[in-house]
Amino acid sequence: MIKNIVLICSIMLFSSTALIAQEMNFYSFTVKNILGEDVSMSQFEGRKILVVNTASKCGLTPQYEELEDLYQEFQREDFVIIGFPANNFGSQEPGSSKEIAAFCQENYGVSFPMMAKISVKGDDQHELYQWLTQKAKNGVEDSEVTWNFQKYMISEEGKYLGMIAPKESPKSKVVYDFISKEVQ
Repeated sequence: MIKNIVLICSIMLFSSTALIAQEMNFYSFTVKNILGEDVSMSQFEGRKILVVNTASKCGLTPQYEELEDLYQEFQREDFVIIGFPANNFGSQEPGSSKEIAAFCQENYGVSFPMMAKISVKGDDQHELYQWLTQKAKNGVEDSEVTWNFQKYMISEEGKYLGMIAPKESPKSKVVYDFISKEVQ
């Protein structure tokens, strides 16, 4: 009898976790942009999205240039890059939103949407990054944010598709394939 109850409870828990993952998608979230204004991720519905945690004082910071080039090349094809400054790795993003925005514009001409600084890992991990990194929430895979400039691919329907390692170029074949191929 106890085994049956445990089995039923386990099945219910698994089913509810799977249901939550199916119901939540990228468009379920609202975040602050670099100016402190609320931005519903649903405004990007219908576009392929590359989410990137960024930092101004990192060895990978020059990826801003590649990200901007990629954005300029494909923004008219229902593609957007969304930057999330984060100070989780070696205090490499210490600035205020105003300082980060100025740095991005002055050094790399960043025109893709930049959000307010958030935490991408740890006890204070932002709920969007919890969704990006937890299979129970995104329905696809667990991943850990390992460094600045880790990239996450989101489909036009707001579904999590996968992660690209920080050192992988934004102009890699994986990214171009993601942008150019139809989602299965």
